Amino acid sequence: MEESAVAKPRRRRAAAAAATNSTTTTVATADRPTPEPGGGVEDVGLEGEGCDAEAWEMLTASFRRVQSVLDRNRALISQVNENHQSKVPDNIAKNVALISEINGNISKVLSIYSDLSIDFSEVVHQRRALQNGAGGRNGEKLESSGA
Repeated sequence: MEESAVAKPRRRRAAAAAATNSTTTTVATADRPTPEPGGGVEDVGLEGEGCDAEAWEMLTASFRRVQSVLDRNRALISQVNENHQSKVPDNIAKNVALISEINGNISKVLSIYSDLSIDFSEVVHQRRALQNGAGGRNGEKLESSGA
């Protein structure tokens, strides 16, 4: 069985994410709203309207990864500010490594969004090809009226 166009890059990125996320910590923030319990695709009202669960899953996973990296950057920036305000030479010297990590995290976010753009584009093209090939709605083949 052939892998879908989305599965190959997803598997590659999942392995890379597992390797890089082992050192990343998540920081809880009080200023971000907490999602409502059970907040899934069905709550959005898209289930019966041609919603592609695989596409939503891909978007959701990518946005969660981005948010995790941004939360980490928020904590790092806070630490850089504290170190800077302390004016202790050792603390200020630590900022070099912290700022370097922030810069690396920005590159991660860029990479996640780039991968998401490519994957989403592939899913859209794949779905259009299926629809055009099937000639009908939701992948159903149209029957000819052979009169």
